[in-house]
Amino acid sequence: MAIKWIEMTENHLFYFETAMKLYDQAFPIEVREPQEVFLRSLQLTKLNKPNHFHFLIGLEGDQLVSFATGHYFANVNTGFIVYIVTNPHVRSNGLGTKTLLKIEELLKKDAISVGNSSLGAIILETETQEMVHTQKEKEDCIKRNRFFLRNNYEIYNEINYLQPALHDEVEEIPLNLFIKNLHKTKLSKEEVTEIIYAIYKEKYSLVNEIDKNVLNHCLKKMKIEKLEYLF
Repeated sequence: MAIKWIEMTENHLFYFETAMKLYDQAFPIEVREPQEVFLRSLQLTKLNKPNHFHFLIGLEGDQLVSFATGHYFANVNTGFIVYIVTNPHVRSNGLGTKTLLKIEELLKKDAISVGNSSLGAIILETETQEMVHTQKEKEDCIKRNRFFLRNNYEIYNEINYLQPALHDEVEEIPLNLFIKNLHKTKLSKEEVTEIIYAIYKEKYSLVNEIDKNVLNHCLKKMKIEKLEYLF
C-alpha cells in the first residue's frame, strides 16, 4: 500500500498521541524533548517566518507507520532534522529512507520559497553508544547511525558537538553531528559554526526555551566564540 504523507498543524493534531507513543519508545530519555515542545514548534512556525517547522506523518491506511520533524533556518539556508521514527511493527520496505527523503523534500521547498536556488545543507544530531541504557537502545543507536551514513550524511568531527540539556536533571550531552552537504564545495568550519549557532538560537532558545546561560555555556565549551553571545 502506498504511503500517504500528511503534515500536522496546530489546528489538526490527528495521530499526535500515536506519534508520541512511538517517540517515547524510540529514544533514550536524555534526547527526548517534552511533548509540549512539538506543540510549541507548530504554534511558532506561523510567527517565525521565513523559518519553518514540519511535523510529517506517514500513513498506510489508518495506521501511522512513521513520522519526522524538522526546521528550516533561512539565515543559514539549512534544514535541521530533529527526529525521524518508524513503527517497529510495520515491515520496513525502505520506510525510513522514504520518510527521510520526504522531510528532505519539504526542507528543499522551504529554501526555494524564500528565494534560494537550492537548500544548502541538512544537519541532524544522533545519540552516541556511550549514552544508551539497554542492549536494545544500543542496537537502535548503531542502526540509526548506519542509516544516516547510507543516506549520504557524514559525521562532522571538527567540533565536539554538545546538545544542551533537554531536562533539568541532566547536563549537556555529547552527540554525533551529521551533515548532508547539498553543494559541491565542502562546508567550512565557519559555516558549520554558523549553522550550530542558528540551531541554538532558533530551536533551543526560541522553541525549547532553554535557559540562556545554559546555551551560552555549551557554545563556549564547543569553542563557538562570538563578539556577542546569543542574548
